[in-house]
Amino acid sequence: MLEYRLMDSETLLAAFDRQMRRDAVPDGPGAVVERVDGVVRQTGARHAWNGVLWSGLDEETADAAIAAQLRHFGALGVEFEWKLYSHDRPADLGGRLRAAGFVPEPAETLLVAPVEALSTEAEPPGGVRLVPVTDEAGIDLVKDVHERVFGTDGSRLRQRLLDRLAVDPESLIVVLAMAGEQPVCAARLEFNPGTEFAGLWGGGTLAEWRGRGIYRAMVAHRARLAAERGYRYLQVDASDQSRPILKRLGFVELGTTTPYLHQPR
Repeated sequence: MLEYRLMDSETLLAAFDRQMRRDAVPDGPGAVVERVDGVVRQTGARHAWNGVLWSGLDEETADAAIAAQLRHFGALGVEFEWKLYSHDRPADLGGRLRAAGFVPEPAETLLVAPVEALSTEAEPPGGVRLVPVTDEAGIDLVKDVHERVFGTDGSRLRQRLLDRLAVDPESLIVVLAMAGEQPVCAARLEFNPGTEFAGLWGGGTLAEWRGRGIYRAMVAHRARLAAERGYRYLQVDASDQSRPILKRLGFVELGTTTPYLHQPR
């Protein structure tokens, strides 16, 4: 904990950039990570995450790099995302992406915490239990929670999770919070071999079940599992709803990230 508090946030951000973005590896079966035209990009199946993970651009090279990615993903006919962080350069990269036809989604906060500093003891409220998801029936419940919480189609997420459970189940832990037979929250923990970072994703709780400590219990449960695997840090792209909770739990804000989406023509 002391080492983390004394660590310069810029040093930690640089480690995140290097390990999770610049040196990224594919996040699913069949995906390919390439380093070309000043960016690191992932290309996969239509339902996979396709997009730009990192860029090392400036005012002179940005527009050409954007055009190159439009050609690459356009030829494949897939939606792709340029994952822009607040410290990326040039400073007007977001404006250049919008001018090229990208549409920004709401910004999220990049939060990181040392696993050893997080509580792993928080339990869900009475009547709620946390259960692992290991099969298609469980993934269908996760999809249902995702759609009800976030209001977006969960079909692509469902297929991505099924792919990973079938091919590389050790890289992913999916958890449901169940109230009786009703799923009320879904979350996952993604391991990134060769890095110090594991990622917390999902964590969406049905509106009528919020404020009861379910999300906090989900974080503690996943922190315990990350500690068992020897990961040093947990990383979250947090919404405005989860950011205050995570900061109270010990996560530190390192910046923001904005998904810029481009739809195939």
